[in-house]
Amino acid sequence: MQAATPKRCLRKSCDPEGYFMADKVCCPGPLSNQGGATASGGAFREAVCVHTSKVYDSCRSKECLRDIRVYLTREAQDMLNSGGIASVKPRAADLLCVKIDVEPVQFNRGLYSVDSRFFYRIECEVSCAVGRPRIIDGLAVFDKRVMLFGGEGGARIFSSRYIEDGSDVQLRPNSNRPTAVVEVVDPIMLDARVVEPEASCNCCCCALRDVPRPLCSCFGGDELVLTNDGYQLFVTLGQFSIIRLERDIQLLMPAYDICLPRRDCSNSNIGGETDPCEVFSNFDFPIDAFFPPRGERADCLFTGAAGVNGASTGCGCRSNNGSGCNGSAR
Repeated sequence: MQAATPKRCLRKSCDPEGYFMADKVCCPGPLSNQGGATASGGAFREAVCVHTSKVYDSCRSKECLRDIRVYLTREAQDMLNSGGIASVKPRAADLLCVKIDVEPVQFNRGLYSVDSRFFYRIECEVSCAVGRPRIIDGLAVFDKRVMLFGGEGGARIFSSRYIEDGSDVQLRPNSNRPTAVVEVVDPIMLDARVVEPEASCNCCCCALRDVPRPLCSCFGGDELVLTNDGYQLFVTLGQFSIIRLERDIQLLMPAYDICLPRRDCSNSNIGGETDPCEVFSNFDFPIDAFFPPRGERADCLFTGAAGVNGASTGCGCRSNNGSGCNGSAR
């Protein structure tokens, strides 16, 4: 017999007009049959307290990053400066990493600014007036800022790791401040072009000042040219991303039961032999191989094409005067 939910775990909740609504579970423990019924006909077994990350706010973006400067390697920059570039084609773009910084917004409680810097490795194919095409690569950077709600307050968290027959290891103090998460799919290369020195921007505000050291190894140890001298390569990228703010929190959630794997892998045939006929018995009979399905234009070959089987009208021509697809009269 299932135990009833203790009264101390139930709390009356009211709607805005003051009317009492259904009892609300406010502490872990077994659930009664009345409080655990679901739309699918099942019943929740108990209410469990789960420590997880709750998404407080999020946003998505579909952006066309137009004319992003590519900081080429020394070898690639020297090739562009030599002149004679006939054309440049986009080849590949790889997202190396994203640097994220979260800061509270002044005079807006609970609101945070999320600054993200995306680092891309760009590959392009350059065709010269003389010689075969060559592949050049470099680093592209894009900065993005969004405002998201992350809640108020922040508690300091101290924890330890259990050590048997010894003093527990004290872990580094933490807090439940909001954490930013950026999800990005692979960028799409849309366009690439080379700009002459006279038409490029030579101001110091457009130059990349420093590059994280781990990213330098992505270019084979070659030096990146960060100055604005000489020819410059610009690319246009298409990017899809999702940015969200999370906080660690304890949530009370309904649970059906424990999660027990249904698949039995105790007999995994390790060190033994598998019966080939038993494996073959799991194959489906190849009906399509014996009876190929008809295509969309199969009927046209037998029941309506002009000039075929004596038909006067066809699927493709729709002629009313009895003429065929080539315009000749019958």
